[in-house]
Amino acid sequence: MISYSKALRLIEKIPIKLKNEKISTINSINRVSAKNVLAPNNNPLSNNAAFDGFAILSKETKNLSKKKVKKFKILKTIAAGDNPKINNYKKNSVVEVMTGGLIPKYYDSILPVERAKYYLSNNKPTHLIVSERVKKFSYIRFAGEDYQKKDIVLKKGELIQPKHLMAFTALGIKEVEVKKKPKIIFFSTGNEIVDYKKKTIPAWKVRNSNNYYFKTFADIVNLEIINGGTIKDNKSNKLKKLLKRFLKSDIDLFVTSGAISAGKYDFIPKLIKNYGFKKCFKGVAIKPGRPIMLSKLNNKLFFGLPGNPISCAAGFRFFIYPLLRNSLGMLREKKFKAQLINKYSKSRNFTHFARCIINFNSKGSVKLQALQGQQSHRIESFVKANCWGIFPGGKGKFKTGNIIEWLHLIPSN
Repeated sequence: MISYSKALRLIEKIPIKLKNEKISTINSINRVSAKNVLAPNNNPLSNNAAFDGFAILSKETKNLSKKKVKKFKILKTIAAGDNPKINNYKKNSVVEVMTGGLIPKYYDSILPVERAKYYLSNNKPTHLIVSERVKKFSYIRFAGEDYQKKDIVLKKGELIQPKHLMAFTALGIKEVEVKKKPKIIFFSTGNEIVDYKKKTIPAWKVRNSNNYYFKTFADIVNLEIINGGTIKDNKSNKLKKLLKRFLKSDIDLFVTSGAISAGKYDFIPKLIKNYGFKKCFKGVAIKPGRPIMLSKLNNKLFFGLPGNPISCAAGFRFFIYPLLRNSLGMLREKKFKAQLINKYSKSRNFTHFARCIINFNSKGSVKLQALQGQQSHRIESFVKANCWGIFPGGKGKFKTGNIIEWLHLIPSN
């Protein structure tokens, strides 16, 4: 049996080799960028007004004051989207410009409309009276102050989110190169597994929950998942046939739950070994999920997760998801920290993934509560939880006030 940290190091050494593909930016949400995405042009494309007002040449206002005023001719009005070209430019002139309108090339500043004093009348004015010095570049948005051409908009390995789509469309980026989605197939195993739709079941049967949790979790993080159904304990030949198809398919990862421990009907480890898969690890010092196993054959990976629902969920969250992030070129997921508000005890040499609740107190401090009912077959505490608390190996007792790392039940980045 190996430690959790060692298992993670082994996982990082065997990423799935995923190809790149170009897709439309509007279909790229929750995909992972395969290359840096660069700005194809400046944004804004040209200097424009940050405020409704009048474009003016600042040096023409240099010595103006309430005692020394100057009259400026209003040449035209430019709204956002209008061509800013001026054919009749004259000295001591201004152009009315709406917010977002481009600044004609002769001018360098904006006099806000609230400070404008019209000559003679506000009704169809032809001139302004300026009685102040206008500072150069006042109320100007500069070309390229948001993005300059070839600036990085999105780094390689980042998850594309709606905020990135805003930048892509504003910059005219029509396509992005992303990593192909990892393709996964999942099977539950066991004679005891029955369809969840059954109204009543014998006491010796359990309804299938692992397939549906696995599928919905994968859908949320935008992975391609196939619900393979169930393999009975006495149908090991079925698994052989499925593995044969798997090795010839475009599926990257084969995952099962159950039948991987040391019981009489735990047939998977021996079958996988006989089929030619090389063991990466079998058994990790964690709770829940200790019997977890990972094997590899060529570029195909096989993950065996325990059958209990919470063990299966922990296996996906803390082993398969990190493997997929690494394969997609993403950075390690960042862990959060919080102050423990109740005592927690465990086996010293094991890492525990505990179902917990995160709260923020009135002072803004993050508090972590470890819930009761941490056994791997108990689902109620999982439903109540909003995070996993990570209690590391090397320590058996945790006191109130200890700082504990935690992760969301579903990845947030």
